[in-house]
Amino acid sequence: MFRGSNEVNLDAKGRLAIPARYREALAARCQGILVITIDIKDRCLFLYPLPEWEKIEDQIASLPTFNDTTRRLQRLLIGHAREVEIDGAGRINVPPELRKYAQIEKRAMLVGQRHRFELWSLENWNAHCESWIEEAGAQLEVPEIMQSLSL
Repeated sequence: MFRGSNEVNLDAKGRLAIPARYREALAARCQGILVITIDIKDRCLFLYPLPEWEKIEDQIASLPTFNDTTRRLQRLLIGHAREVEIDGAGRINVPPELRKYAQIEKRAMLVGQRHRFELWSLENWNAHCESWIEEAGAQLEVPEIMQSLSL
């Protein structure tokens, strides 16, 4: 299970060091093989352990191809997916086209989301966090689905 946010840096070759606290779990769960793809709603990337991605990919691939919307989603999500392997130094190489999509140059935020990570440019992450906090403060009404939660 992946949780928490980690400010990370990419080197000149686009390599990102996976925080040490996740490496053992990734080695056990997927032998260090991750799949990176784009988020179609926000300019960030999703990083999945390979077995988690394969479940999602099967669901996406099983959608009807004659439906224009699902076909577009298949092209975007599966078409941008790249397998990457954690090297001996605990790094992955984020492909240039995916870095460009997510507007990541050097500084980034790796955010655990239970079964996957999100990778954001630090600037986009900070800007979105600000707007999410403002929106949450403006919406004093808690959605019904969350009213049964105890924090």
